[in-house]
Amino acid sequence: MGHRPGARPRWWAELALVALVYAAYSAGRLLARGDESTAVAHGLAILRIEKALYLNAEHPLNRLFTGTPALGVPADFVYASLHYLVTPAVLVWMFRHRAAFYRAARNWLMLATLLGLAGFTLLPTCPPRLLAARHGFVDTMAHFSEYGWWGDEASAPRGLGEMTNQFAAMPSLHVGWALWCGVLLWRHARTPLVRRLGAAYPVVITVVVMGTANHYFLDAVAGAAVMAAGALLTRPALRAADRTRDRVRAAMTVRSGRSGPRPALSRLFTVPAQTPPESPESQPRPHASPIVSGGCETSAGERFPGRRTRGSTPGTSSADDTPATAR
Repeated sequence: MGHRPGARPRWWAELALVALVYAAYSAGRLLARGDESTAVAHGLAILRIEKALYLNAEHPLNRLFTGTPALGVPADFVYASLHYLVTPAVLVWMFRHRAAFYRAARNWLMLATLLGLAGFTLLPTCPPRLLAARHGFVDTMAHFSEYGWWGDEASAPRGLGEMTNQFAAMPSLHVGWALWCGVLLWRHARTPLVRRLGAAYPVVITVVVMGTANHYFLDAVAGAAVMAAGALLTRPALRAADRTRDRVRAAMTVRSGRSGPRPALSRLFTVPAQTPPESPESQPRPHASPIVSGGCETSAGERFPGRRTRGSTPGTSSADDTPATAR
């Protein structure tokens, strides 16, 4: 996605980062609980807009799921579980098998999730299942609760309904995260079957969230819009992260140059330079005698040099005093 390629991040650092972001998201979702009357007003306003635009597919789907347990029960299981299983599975798959695209995928998911959290805070919305019965919706999670682990209050396990924000309906991150999974599987999977399943996954989730009366159709549209906004922000966010990392490295390099030995923290961000091997010309040579002849001199008329001292006369040898021409 236009970012600078790099090595695969450390798995333990990624695990800690994802856990931290999800914990912050969960805490923020709980703290963003709005007033019930305000949430109900927002829900009814969305329902009126959908009816005016003939988009209220929630009613027929909810009646179908409620009257057909063969559809309603599996839909409840899909809503309560796949949200927490498929999304991390795709993230791990990207980390292990598509490392070059992992950072962009992870940042896209996190940015869109933070945008969704802002939506929960600014627009608390009562889901269809919590509206008064006169509006024609049935809570299928409560209706079929004896088949699953969820309780009557929410899709959370029994007894933990108070630990969820039931007015966090706009946007639908069930749909948003499913769209994230579908796009990544469609783009990066190699087998046609997996790509088709990825394309079908967000469509199935959209039908499920409306049929179980957990979201309005416009909640699903908002979830897709949040993911689109997160995708647009991903590339600038990656560039800003790369610039910040480069500045930190440069600052640590300057600081380590002034203070002597490099601190341990800076070694986590820098790669030690490798010293090239010395060329043969740069290696020291053994000492050679400046005298090439090794003490041998040749006088006029000699074919081979005779060994003599530099002070002897030509034609005589210092060893046996025999003329050189006679040898």
